[in-house]
Amino acid sequence: MTRRIEPELRYPWRHRVLVGVFGILFAGLAARAAYLTVIDSDFLRAQGDARMMRTEPIMAMRGMIRDRNGAPLAVSTPVVSIWVNPRQMLAAKVDLHALAGQLGLEPVEFSRRIQRNARKGFLYARRHLSPVVAEALLNRDIPGVYGMTEYRRFYPEAEVTAHLLGFTDLDGRGKEGLELALDEQLNGVPGEKRVVKDLKGHRVQDVALLKAARPGREVTLSFDSRVQYAAYRELARGVSEHEADAGVLVSLDVETGEVLAMANLPSYNPNNRSRLTPQALRNRAVTDMFEPGSTMKPFTVAAALESGRYNTRSLFNTNPGTFRVINKTIRDHDNYGVIDLATLITKSSNIASAQIALALPRETLPTLHQRLGFGSKTGSGFPGESAGRLQPSNRWNPVELATMSYGYGLTVTALQLARSYAAIASGGIERPVSFIKVSGPVAGKRVMDETVARSLIPMMENVVTQEGTALKAAVPGYRVAGKTGTAHKAQSGGYARNQYMSLFAGLAPASNPRVVTVVVIDNPRKGGYYGGLAAAPVFARAMSETLRLMNISPDRSAERLAEQHRLPHPATWARPGQEG
Repeated sequence: MTRRIEPELRYPWRHRVLVGVFGILFAGLAARAAYLTVIDSDFLRAQGDARMMRTEPIMAMRGMIRDRNGAPLAVSTPVVSIWVNPRQMLAAKVDLHALAGQLGLEPVEFSRRIQRNARKGFLYARRHLSPVVAEALLNRDIPGVYGMTEYRRFYPEAEVTAHLLGFTDLDGRGKEGLELALDEQLNGVPGEKRVVKDLKGHRVQDVALLKAARPGREVTLSFDSRVQYAAYRELARGVSEHEADAGVLVSLDVETGEVLAMANLPSYNPNNRSRLTPQALRNRAVTDMFEPGSTMKPFTVAAALESGRYNTRSLFNTNPGTFRVINKTIRDHDNYGVIDLATLITKSSNIASAQIALALPRETLPTLHQRLGFGSKTGSGFPGESAGRLQPSNRWNPVELATMSYGYGLTVTALQLARSYAAIASGGIERPVSFIKVSGPVAGKRVMDETVARSLIPMMENVVTQEGTALKAAVPGYRVAGKTGTAHKAQSGGYARNQYMSLFAGLAPASNPRVVTVVVIDNPRKGGYYGGLAAAPVFARAMSETLRLMNISPDRSAERLAEQHRLPHPATWARPGQEG
């Protein structure tokens, strides 16, 4: 009988080799583990951190913008932006059409975007969703879909302050208005933090704050939101009643140079810019230039008085109502006969203005205009501000000087015109225009003789009487001084036949001026196009509200008030023959 031999006895060396190999492998693994955990533990920690630790940005909140009384004008609210990882989504075969529907996006276009960026690890899907909507989506735990906290700008006053504040883009950078001008101050500095995430990208734990986010600085503007609202409301009413193309209103604080209100129409809603048009975007008060017409006549009178050749009793013969300068005929609406300087302003005589400009040295009137800031920016810092246009010295021929005296041949902005009237109101002192709230007295520079500036105000008060061109500018309880203007709109090759700019520039209270307001109505088509009919009523209503809201006491001179407020029958107001 044959004896059976077992395999392990037949080949004993194989058993030893196998045991030895496994022993060596185990020893090697043990040695490696001991090395990594004891000697090179930092390597394992680094590898673990690389797979689980992430550095995330901490968005910085943009600084709030407030009005002078602390009311919020621009605030940043937290929102959630949805971003996706196309590689993960495609690998997980996510239903892109269904996801697009949940995001409120067009399914076919969204699917194409994902396919076009298939190799990318980051792609914005939808920006600035409300936290509630975003949380509902993120809770579905869709592979490759993530959220990040950002901030969205919100403007409580909407259209009322749109042109002042402007707006920011999706990344929170200022793009228009004061948001752009003050972008450096308002922008915060982002921070960083270290977090632990799981394999699906969900945050598990905040580990460390690497750098704290620094919010932007809060800015307090010079505006009073109540005054701004009243200005916008009354301007909108005026533009609507006269079926005008546009309108502008600017109010300045005489003592500080602060901008109290700046309203523009047409306007837009900065919280929803889906229908924004370029026409509605620009701030006409600082960008649009126009010929100011008769609102420049007080400065012509100022040049006459400063020259020493004229005084308040000087007379001018305007007979027979026309005046020839080389090849140009200058006309008044009526034959005013022999008039003084006060009547020049009250009746708005083009002829008397031209006679002054031609009698003075050639450079006198343009030099005064330059001194008052015409032809140069106000220095307000508002983006896109225009400098206006003042004729160069080689154009100061007799015809140019004559037309310049009553507001043609130069262009200004509404802000420039308001600043120049503020110089009259402050006794010849020009103060810097400020969109930021200032405190304490503001130093200025003298641009007009004080005696001259003070003497202009009673003359301009006559404009707001039965004898003047702007009785509708009267404000009950206050003495008002100002000047109307009605200028043909310039067009290519000349002037539009039936299109006008209607203006009123004025100050109150006349006994101690505190506020200057300029109103411009662009191309009124209904109810009269003269400044006394279209612009003056807007001025009166807005100024009345401004004085009340600023708690400015009424004038004490009862006689002048009685004269300004003796209202005749409306049919006699601002007769066409009264205004240039």
